[in-house]
Amino acid sequence: MIATDALIAFVAIIDGGSFSAAAARLQQTPSGISRTLSRLEAQLGVRLITRTTRRLELTEEGRWLLERARDILARLGDTEARLQASAAVPAGVVRVNAASPVLNHLLAPLVPGFLAAYPQIRLELTGAEAIVDLIEEGADVAIRVGALADSTLNARLLGSSPLRLVAAPDYLQRCGQPAQAAALAQHRLLGFSSPAALNVWPLAQAGQHGWPVEPALSASSGETLRHLALAGAGIACLADFLVGDDLRAGRLQPVLAAEVLPWQQQVWAVFYKQGQLAPRVACLVDYLARQLPLQRS
Repeated sequence: MIATDALIAFVAIIDGGSFSAAAARLQQTPSGISRTLSRLEAQLGVRLITRTTRRLELTEEGRWLLERARDILARLGDTEARLQASAAVPAGVVRVNAASPVLNHLLAPLVPGFLAAYPQIRLELTGAEAIVDLIEEGADVAIRVGALADSTLNARLLGSSPLRLVAAPDYLQRCGQPAQAAALAQHRLLGFSSPAALNVWPLAQAGQHGWPVEPALSASSGETLRHLALAGAGIACLADFLVGDDLRAGRLQPVLAAEVLPWQQQVWAVFYKQGQLAPRVACLVDYLARQLPLQRS
């Protein structure tokens, strides 16, 4: 019978990319991790990882086992969580993946309250601007903004945030406040490097389909665009959860407020679920659904 700790060590080596990273994560020594892998390979009679001086590579047998090891450990984790739930005290680690603006502006302010309510839960928050595979990243739940494309995921709508056109007072003093959408052609516009849909601005003059813009300055992150706007680099279109505090403090000012359509960016919790959602994950999703400063229908 394969030992659970051997599977845990094997997965940790792959996730960490090295024996030392796996050792740090599991609070063991690199030599101990190496011996565990060697015993597993000897037990199975196959080599799972090809070791070179620069990196580790999975063999065909290793790839086959990795997929099954992840599934086995997930099921064991779910079993443990359900047993713990019988005592009505959710416990364990919840790994959350989200873009850095979501982590900084939506999740981080709520973490102290959540941990106070659920002291036996530990959170691991990982930032990623691009959409990631939850299984490969070892994430329990991801918080995503906008339309969802992956139909294999379960999702729960947490709320929505209106879009705003904003600029710094310094920029508007230098370049003037545009009186209508057509005047944006005379301004420096800040937008997303991808996808193109994020550069369609909610302006009534263009109709319900919005106003496509060609940014003079692009970035992959809404947080970067926020900082550029705060620095007076131009006009940006961003969600209220990103710029609401700046607008209230006067660090940013609304642009074409009377022309902006009531478009909303939806915020979702997405996760893989086989049967009942693990209590440690469910309590976090429920908490976010109650506490996030978002509009709810």
